[in-house]
Amino acid sequence: MKKSWLIVCLINFFVAAIMGLILRWMYLSPIPSINFQFLVHGHSHIALLGWTYLSISCLIIHYFIPKKSQEKPVFNRLFWTTEIAVVGMMIDFPIEGYAMLSIFFSTLHIFCSYFFAYIFWKETKNTKYPEKKLLDTALLFMILSTLGVWCLGPAVGLMGKASAFYQIAIQFFLHFQFNGWFLFAVIALLLRISNIKLEKNFFNLFYLCFVLGTLLTFSLPISWSLTHPILYYLNNLGVVFLCIAIYCFIKMHANGIQTYFISNTKLEKKMYQLAFFSLLLKLGLQGILLYPEMSKTIHNIRPFIIGYIHLSMLGIITFFILAFLSKSTFFHQETKLYKLGILFIIIGFCSTELVLFFQGIWQFLENGILPFYPHLLFALSIFLPSGILSVTINCFLCKIKI
Repeated sequence: MKKSWLIVCLINFFVAAIMGLILRWMYLSPIPSINFQFLVHGHSHIALLGWTYLSISCLIIHYFIPKKSQEKPVFNRLFWTTEIAVVGMMIDFPIEGYAMLSIFFSTLHIFCSYFFAYIFWKETKNTKYPEKKLLDTALLFMILSTLGVWCLGPAVGLMGKASAFYQIAIQFFLHFQFNGWFLFAVIALLLRISNIKLEKNFFNLFYLCFVLGTLLTFSLPISWSLTHPILYYLNNLGVVFLCIAIYCFIKMHANGIQTYFISNTKLEKKMYQLAFFSLLLKLGLQGILLYPEMSKTIHNIRPFIIGYIHLSMLGIITFFILAFLSKSTFFHQETKLYKLGILFIIIGFCSTELVLFFQGIWQFLENGILPFYPHLLFALSIFLPSGILSVTINCFLCKIKI
């Protein structure tokens, strides 16, 4: 892993956080020169593709690609081509939203992701171990998710943006990115980094339930656009499979994970604990959504939706990524700058999630808007970009090389 790659990923993360901060300011005081919806597109694409995708890709190269192959120029070229696509989206989405240039750069990113999967499979074709199987599945989910993107054009042309087809295409992409590609990838990385020994039969049950649960729970976002009782039953079955998968994972790795955690620093332990807690909380929320009426009501409450997305993106995926990255020697972990940065990220995430979900409950009880809700959310959101900036500066100043 190159230090320049890591710094670029962190800068992308910082830009996404600044965009998010501006969005929250616009609830207090609209900025006439900025289109709110266009900025939302920019924020989500940079967070998803500039931070999460790129950082996971770098970690995969570092931990799964053989050392000799990592030095091949193709990886460096692919990284910077992907970053060009990210910068293009970073600039054009806030200005034009979905337009010719932003669609071009989005398409370029998709083809880069296809090429990444091809190179990965080419370089690791002779390796067989359980975490590799999980990562292969993650990449398949990544490719599968892009079918939703390819369907957007026909959906708009045939039925319009208000159609069920268009909404389902978007949800298809998001579901298999978050719950397929990203989640399978970080679990595979965790198993690889922790070097936990796996019992074959138990792992196969975990893997089967994990895949089935991910596929079946796509029924929930479909039910937001199409109403049919079978969709709720399929989602319920998917949640059951995910619960079995989590149980198998805990049972299978309890001793190994405990041993691995002992070797981690206090900050690393906190990040892992937050990631696991967020994963369990997400599963608990999916359980609440088993009730059709509850699912429909919550889907229309924006703070719940934003809180749920951030729970997946920040709570689960980002804290796993930060914990993995902390294993590199590109940070001075003992400095106050690094510790304060991670602490600010944790405070920013936890406090804003509490405010979002409390506001969601407040609206669910038909009590309207909490006093000073947008002011509080904006003030607490400052912690996140501040923390990311501190970690980025720490990485930049670190002179240690691997």
